[in-house]
Amino acid sequence: MARITIRRVYEPSPEGVFRILVDRLWPRGLSKEAAAVDLWLKEVGPSTELRTWFGHAPERFEEFAAKYRAELEGSEAYAELKRAVADHSTAELVYSAHDTEHNQAVVLAGLLGDL
Repeated sequence: MARITIRRVYEPSPEGVFRILVDRLWPRGLSKEAAAVDLWLKEVGPSTELRTWFGHAPERFEEFAAKYRAELEGSEAYAELKRAVADHSTAELVYSAHDTEHNQAVVLAGLLGDL
């Protein structure tokens, strides 16, 4: 089973870590080279409607997480994420949000940790 970590996409990862961007939108002000992303699964990110509703408000995180998990059920993008993680000994879910505790990568890491 892969070791799964999360990190802001603006921060470098240790050598040999497979970086998966889990944002629907490309991170603001970051070149593809600087991002050093191995895989971008934009469709695994929360829907535009859910992301807009959440607005990174910590008090909405639990409800956001439940709605996001529901969006992921049966999702081909989530299935692709699971395959990508399984193919690597260390995978890092990278995201652009400033809040390191209330974002989709936290939810995804929790789900993947349960596999």
